[in-house]
Amino acid sequence: MPERKDRASTDLRPVAITCGFISHAEGSALIQCGNTRVVCTASVEEKTPPFLRGSGRGWVTSEYGMLPRATATRTIREVSKGHPSGRTHEIQRLIGRSLRAVVDMPALGERTIWIDCDVIEADGGTRTASITGSFVAMALAVDRLLKNRVISTPPLLDFIGAVSVGIVDGEPRCDLDYEEDSSAQVDMNVVMTGRELFVEVQGTAEVKPFSREELHLLLELGRAGVRRLIQKQQAALTEHLGSYSGLFASDSTSKVAAASRHS
Repeated sequence: MPERKDRASTDLRPVAITCGFISHAEGSALIQCGNTRVVCTASVEEKTPPFLRGSGRGWVTSEYGMLPRATATRTIREVSKGHPSGRTHEIQRLIGRSLRAVVDMPALGERTIWIDCDVIEADGGTRTASITGSFVAMALAVDRLLKNRVISTPPLLDFIGAVSVGIVDGEPRCDLDYEEDSSAQVDMNVVMTGRELFVEVQGTAEVKPFSREELHLLLELGRAGVRRLIQKQQAALTEHLGSYSGLFASDSTSKVAAASRHS
Protein backbone atom coordinates (compact mmCIF):
# COMPACT_ATOMS: atom_id res chain seq x y z
CA MET A 1 0.00 0.00 0.00
CA PRO A 2 2.36 2.73 -1.17
CA GLU A 3 0.06 5.64 -0.30
CA ARG A 4 -0.42 4.60 3.34
CA LYS A 5 3.30 3.88 3.72
CA ASP A 6 3.95 7.60 3.33
CA ARG A 7 1.30 8.81 5.80
CA ALA A 8 0.20 8.14 9.35
CA SER A 9 -3.00 6.25 10.12
CA THR A 10 -4.61 9.58 11.12
CA ASP A 11 -3.62 11.44 7.93
CA LEU A 12 -5.75 12.29 4.93
CA ARG A 13 -4.53 11.61 1.46
CA PRO A 14 -3.38 14.76 -0.38
CA VAL A 15 -6.49 16.90 -0.98
CA ALA A 16 -6.94 19.53 -3.68
CA ILE A 17 -10.13 21.46 -4.53
CA THR A 18 -10.33 23.47 -7.75
CA CYS A 19 -13.23 25.93 -7.90
CA GLY A 20 -14.97 26.82 -11.15
CA PHE A 21 -13.81 23.67 -12.95
CA ILE A 22 -16.85 23.65 -15.29
CA SER A 23 -17.53 27.08 -16.78
CA HIS A 24 -21.20 26.53 -17.71
CA ALA A 25 -22.42 25.47 -14.27
CA GLU A 26 -23.64 27.95 -11.65
CA GLY A 27 -21.14 26.31 -9.31
CA SER A 28 -18.50 23.64 -9.81
CA ALA A 29 -15.44 22.07 -8.23
CA LEU A 30 -12.95 19.34 -8.96
CA ILE A 31 -11.97 17.52 -5.79
CA GLN A 32 -8.97 15.22 -5.61
CA CYS A 33 -8.36 12.97 -2.60
CA GLY A 34 -5.28 10.94 -3.36
CA ASN A 35 -6.02 9.18 -6.63
CA THR A 36 -9.78 9.69 -6.34
CA ARG A 37 -11.05 12.58 -8.46
CA VAL A 38 -14.63 13.79 -8.72
CA VAL A 39 -16.13 16.62 -10.76
CA CYS A 40 -18.99 18.23 -8.81
CA THR A 41 -21.40 20.70 -10.42
CA ALA A 42 -24.33 22.65 -9.01
CA SER A 43 -27.11 23.71 -11.38
CA VAL A 44 -30.03 25.96 -10.41
CA GLU A 45 -33.49 25.10 -11.70
CA GLU A 46 -36.36 27.54 -11.17
CA LYS A 47 -38.81 24.94 -9.94
CA THR A 48 -39.16 22.36 -7.20
CA PRO A 49 -40.51 18.80 -7.02
CA PRO A 50 -44.32 18.61 -7.02
CA PHE A 51 -44.54 17.93 -3.28
CA LEU A 52 -42.94 21.34 -2.56
CA ARG A 53 -44.86 23.52 -5.02
CA GLY A 54 -46.50 26.47 -3.31
CA SER A 55 -44.60 25.86 -0.07
CA GLY A 56 -42.07 28.66 -0.52
CA ARG A 57 -39.29 26.17 0.14
CA GLY A 58 -36.40 25.10 -2.07
CA TRP A 59 -34.77 21.71 -2.59
CA VAL A 60 -31.31 20.23 -3.06
CA THR A 61 -30.90 16.87 -4.77
CA SER A 62 -28.14 14.94 -6.51
CA GLU A 63 -27.10 12.51 -9.17
CA TYR A 64 -23.91 10.44 -9.09
CA GLY A 65 -22.06 8.41 -11.68
CA MET A 66 -18.70 6.93 -12.58
CA LEU A 67 -16.97 7.13 -15.94
CA PRO A 68 -16.42 3.69 -17.50
CA ARG A 69 -12.66 3.80 -16.89
CA ALA A 70 -12.74 5.44 -13.49
CA THR A 71 -11.74 2.01 -12.21
CA ALA A 72 -9.10 -0.57 -13.13
CA THR A 73 -11.45 -2.33 -15.55
CA ARG A 74 -14.16 -0.81 -17.72
CA THR A 75 -17.57 -0.48 -16.09
CA ILE A 76 -20.63 -0.47 -18.34
CA ARG A 77 -22.45 2.86 -18.26
CA GLU A 78 -25.64 2.57 -16.24
CA VAL A 79 -27.59 4.23 -19.05
CA SER A 80 -26.77 1.12 -21.12
CA LYS A 81 -28.39 -1.02 -18.44
CA GLY A 82 -31.51 1.13 -18.47
CA HIS A 83 -31.44 2.03 -14.77
CA PRO A 84 -29.03 3.07 -12.03
CA SER A 85 -27.71 0.44 -9.65
CA GLY A 86 -28.72 0.14 -6.02
CA ARG A 87 -25.30 1.50 -5.04
CA THR A 88 -25.81 4.59 -7.19
CA HIS A 89 -29.27 5.22 -5.68
CA GLU A 90 -27.82 4.92 -2.18
CA ILE A 91 -24.96 7.35 -2.88
CA GLN A 92 -27.21 9.90 -4.61
CA ARG A 93 -29.56 9.93 -1.65
CA LEU A 94 -26.66 10.26 0.79
CA ILE A 95 -25.22 13.28 -1.06
CA GLY A 96 -28.62 14.97 -1.21
CA ARG A 97 -29.38 14.37 2.48
CA SER A 98 -25.98 15.64 3.51
CA LEU A 99 -26.25 18.91 1.61
CA ARG A 100 -29.86 19.57 2.62
CA ALA A 101 -28.75 19.38 6.26
CA VAL A 102 -26.89 22.70 5.89
CA VAL A 103 -29.34 24.67 3.70
CA ASP A 104 -32.16 26.93 4.88
CA MET A 105 -34.78 25.85 2.34
CA PRO A 106 -37.16 28.84 2.75
CA ALA A 107 -34.23 31.20 2.11
CA LEU A 108 -33.47 29.30 -1.11
CA GLY A 109 -37.00 29.93 -2.36
CA GLU A 110 -38.94 27.69 -4.72
CA ARG A 111 -36.00 26.49 -6.77
CA THR A 112 -33.85 23.39 -6.90
CA ILE A 113 -30.08 23.07 -6.77
CA TRP A 114 -29.13 19.97 -8.73
CA ILE A 115 -25.82 18.45 -7.70
CA ASP A 116 -24.07 16.22 -10.23
CA CYS A 117 -21.07 14.17 -9.13
CA ASP A 118 -19.05 12.48 -11.86
CA VAL A 119 -16.21 10.25 -10.73
CA ILE A 120 -13.40 10.46 -13.26
CA GLU A 121 -10.98 8.31 -11.24
CA ALA A 122 -11.85 6.05 -8.31
CA ASP A 123 -9.46 4.86 -5.62
CA GLY A 124 -11.78 4.62 -2.62
CA GLY A 125 -13.92 7.22 -0.88
CA THR A 126 -15.83 8.43 -3.93
CA ARG A 127 -19.04 9.12 -1.99
CA THR A 128 -17.26 11.06 0.74
CA ALA A 129 -15.22 13.05 -1.79
CA SER A 130 -18.47 13.78 -3.65
CA ILE A 131 -20.08 15.26 -0.53
CA THR A 132 -17.04 17.40 0.29
CA GLY A 133 -16.63 18.67 -3.26
CA SER A 134 -20.36 19.19 -3.78
CA PHE A 135 -20.58 21.58 -0.86
CA VAL A 136 -18.04 23.85 -2.56
CA ALA A 137 -19.94 23.68 -5.85
CA MET A 138 -23.20 24.47 -4.04
CA ALA A 139 -21.61 27.40 -2.19
CA LEU A 140 -20.46 28.86 -5.52
CA ALA A 141 -23.98 28.49 -6.95
CA VAL A 142 -25.39 30.26 -3.89
CA ASP A 143 -22.85 33.05 -4.38
CA ARG A 144 -24.14 33.55 -7.93
CA LEU A 145 -27.77 33.58 -6.78
CA LEU A 146 -26.96 36.25 -4.20
CA LYS A 147 -24.88 38.39 -6.55
CA ASN A 148 -27.58 38.24 -9.23
CA ARG A 149 -30.19 39.14 -6.58
CA VAL A 150 -32.21 36.03 -7.34
CA ILE A 151 -32.31 35.48 -3.58
CA SER A 152 -31.77 38.07 -0.86
CA THR A 153 -31.12 35.95 2.23
CA PRO A 154 -28.01 33.75 2.47
CA PRO A 155 -29.27 30.15 2.72
CA LEU A 156 -26.20 28.27 3.97
CA LEU A 157 -26.18 27.27 7.63
CA ASP A 158 -22.80 25.55 7.95
CA PHE A 159 -20.06 23.72 6.11
CA ILE A 160 -20.30 19.98 5.62
CA GLY A 161 -17.72 17.35 4.73
CA ALA A 162 -17.29 13.60 4.77
CA VAL A 163 -14.49 11.09 5.12
CA SER A 164 -14.07 7.33 5.24
CA VAL A 165 -12.48 5.58 8.20
CA GLY A 166 -11.97 1.94 9.02
CA ILE A 167 -10.00 -0.78 10.72
CA VAL A 168 -7.36 -2.35 8.48
CA ASP A 169 -4.97 -5.03 9.79
CA GLY A 170 -6.30 -4.29 13.27
CA GLU A 171 -5.45 -0.56 13.04
CA PRO A 172 -7.95 2.32 12.91
CA ARG A 173 -7.20 4.39 9.78
CA CYS A 174 -8.52 7.55 8.18
CA ASP A 175 -9.37 8.15 4.51
CA LEU A 176 -9.09 4.64 3.10
CA ASP A 177 -7.95 4.09 -0.46
CA TYR A 178 -9.43 1.25 -2.52
CA GLU A 179 -6.91 -1.37 -1.43
CA GLU A 180 -7.46 -0.58 2.23
CA ASP A 181 -11.22 -0.38 1.83
CA SER A 182 -11.40 -3.76 0.11
CA SER A 183 -9.50 -5.46 2.94
CA ALA A 184 -10.92 -3.53 5.91
CA GLN A 185 -12.32 -5.38 8.90
CA VAL A 186 -14.56 -2.36 9.57
CA ASP A 187 -15.61 0.22 6.99
CA MET A 188 -17.29 3.51 7.97
CA ASN A 189 -18.28 6.81 6.36
CA VAL A 190 -18.64 9.89 8.57
CA VAL A 191 -20.55 13.01 7.47
CA MET A 192 -20.24 16.05 9.74
CA THR A 193 -20.90 19.77 9.78
CA GLY A 194 -18.36 22.48 10.51
CA ARG A 195 -19.70 22.66 14.06
CA GLU A 196 -18.95 18.94 14.40
CA LEU A 197 -22.55 17.75 14.35
CA PHE A 198 -23.14 14.36 12.77
CA VAL A 199 -25.35 14.14 9.71
CA GLU A 200 -24.76 10.48 8.91
CA VAL A 201 -22.59 7.59 10.06
CA GLN A 202 -22.46 4.49 7.89
CA GLY A 203 -20.50 1.74 9.64
CA THR A 204 -20.22 -1.94 8.83
CA ALA A 205 -18.29 -4.85 10.32
CA GLU A 206 -16.96 -6.64 7.26
CA VAL A 207 -15.20 -9.46 9.16
CA LYS A 208 -16.15 -9.42 12.84
CA PRO A 209 -18.14 -7.15 15.17
CA PHE A 210 -16.35 -4.12 16.56
CA SER A 211 -16.35 -2.74 20.08
CA ARG A 212 -17.70 0.50 21.51
CA GLU A 213 -14.10 1.60 22.05
CA GLU A 214 -13.25 0.96 18.41
CA LEU A 215 -16.38 2.85 17.35
CA HIS A 216 -15.28 5.82 19.45
CA LEU A 217 -11.79 5.75 17.89
CA LEU A 218 -13.25 5.68 14.39
CA LEU A 219 -15.63 8.56 15.11
CA GLU A 220 -12.73 10.62 16.48
CA LEU A 221 -10.69 9.84 13.36
CA GLY A 222 -13.66 10.89 11.23
CA ARG A 223 -14.21 14.09 13.21
CA ALA A 224 -10.57 15.13 12.82
CA GLY A 225 -10.55 14.19 9.14
CA VAL A 226 -13.70 16.18 8.34
CA ARG A 227 -12.31 19.17 10.23
CA ARG A 228 -9.24 19.17 7.96
CA LEU A 229 -11.41 18.76 4.85
CA ILE A 230 -13.51 21.77 5.87
CA GLN A 231 -10.29 23.77 6.19
CA LYS A 232 -9.61 22.83 2.56
CA GLN A 233 -13.12 23.95 1.57
CA GLN A 234 -12.65 27.26 3.37
CA ALA A 235 -9.28 27.85 1.73
CA ALA A 236 -10.64 27.05 -1.76
CA LEU A 237 -13.65 29.37 -1.35
CA THR A 238 -11.51 32.15 0.10
CA GLU A 239 -9.08 31.92 -2.81
CA HIS A 240 -11.91 31.94 -5.37
CA LEU A 241 -14.31 34.44 -3.79
CA GLY A 242 -12.17 36.46 -1.41
CA SER A 243 -14.67 35.81 1.41
CA TYR A 244 -17.36 33.24 2.04
CA SER A 245 -19.07 34.71 5.11
CA GLY A 246 -21.78 36.40 3.01
CA LEU A 247 -23.07 32.99 1.91
CA PHE A 248 -24.22 32.05 5.39
CA ALA A 249 -27.37 32.97 7.26
CA SER A 250 -26.82 35.89 9.65
CA ASP A 251 -27.37 33.79 12.76
CA SER A 252 -24.83 31.25 11.46
CA THR A 253 -22.03 33.60 10.39
CA SER A 254 -20.44 33.96 13.81
CA LYS A 255 -20.72 30.23 14.45
CA VAL A 256 -19.13 29.42 11.09
CA ALA A 257 -16.28 31.83 11.85
CA ALA A 258 -15.83 30.28 15.27
CA ALA A 259 -15.69 26.80 13.75
CA SER A 260 -13.05 28.02 11.30
CA ARG A 261 -10.91 29.41 14.12
CA HIS A 262 -11.37 26.21 16.13
CA SER A 263 -10.27 24.06 13.19
